[in-house]
Amino acid sequence: MGTVTAIFIAPSAQAPMEEIATAELEAGRGIVGDRYHAGAGTWSKPGEEHRDRRQVTLIESEAVEAVGRDYRVAVTAQLTRRNIVTRGVALNHLVGAVFTVGSARLRGVKLCEPCGHLERVGGVPIRQPLVHRGGLNCEILETGTVKVGDTVEVPAHQPV
Repeated sequence: MGTVTAIFIAPSAQAPMEEIATAELEAGRGIVGDRYHAGAGTWSKPGEEHRDRRQVTLIESEAVEAVGRDYRVAVTAQLTRRNIVTRGVALNHLVGAVFTVGSARLRGVKLCEPCGHLERVGGVPIRQPLVHRGGLNCEILETGTVKVGDTVEVPAHQPV
């Protein structure tokens, strides 16, 4: 079991990430108010605005801290451009797993590997340091609310 430590959205592609205390996750769409929910993200394409891999992204606060420590890079969770920051849960192990964050139910789709776009928008060299620890792309299976401090729960029968 883990904890939500921060939540971020961006209203449009390349806009700065804005920290919010509570998020509404809409099944099949994304976080209300976020660029991918609106089909306006950098990777949105006509007809596939709400593909499962773009609905919500998670990243471990431990990974962000490790990048700063191991690579001596001034990085914040906000610069990773991920939506939900967690602590105490190994996200890489949740590919294919169904789990809850707050009252929303998610399915881990694939690892969220960093790309050059991340560095261009944020202006910080974090692509290489985030390889294999850049977070998790998730599909929202059931609509729900997520707040800072909520738990991330993985059922015992999940393959983690």
